Amino acid sequence: MTTISRITAEDRPAWDALWQAYITFYESEVPADVTESTFARILADEHLHGAIARDSDGRAVGLVHWLTHPATWTTGVYCYLEDLFVDPGARGSGTGRGLIEHVRDWAHRFGATKVYWLTADDNATARTLYDKVATSTGFVQYEIEL
Repeated sequence: MTTISRITAEDRPAWDALWQAYITFYESEVPADVTESTFARILADEHLHGAIARDSDGRAVGLVHWLTHPATWTTGVYCYLEDLFVDPGARGSGTGRGLIEHVRDWAHRFGATKVYWLTADDNATARTLYDKVATSTGFVQYEIEL
């Protein structure tokens, strides 16, 4: 059985391993100072929030990070699920679904009007799950690096 709980300072080694695997999955790099800042902000649990999933043996098998922000199409706030990663060996176990549900429940209690996220168009494995738990909006993301 998978358990999901708020990330604590004691989770740092397990979080680091999952975080690095997530960054590698997206063929990207995150500077060490950004990783330090990210973990510190998750621990502060004010603007950036995080949870870790552990299997029945206590092994960390997934992570999720999210934040809320005001929106112009509601008087409330939206919840943005920014990072979601499940260890390849734990995929198909319900961990990803559980992490999304954890954020959904948190956002509901917080008073957000929706939870949303982005994924790579070719992330077929994840999109199979996402199509079961959410509605694709059909939007395409653009960005400008500053």
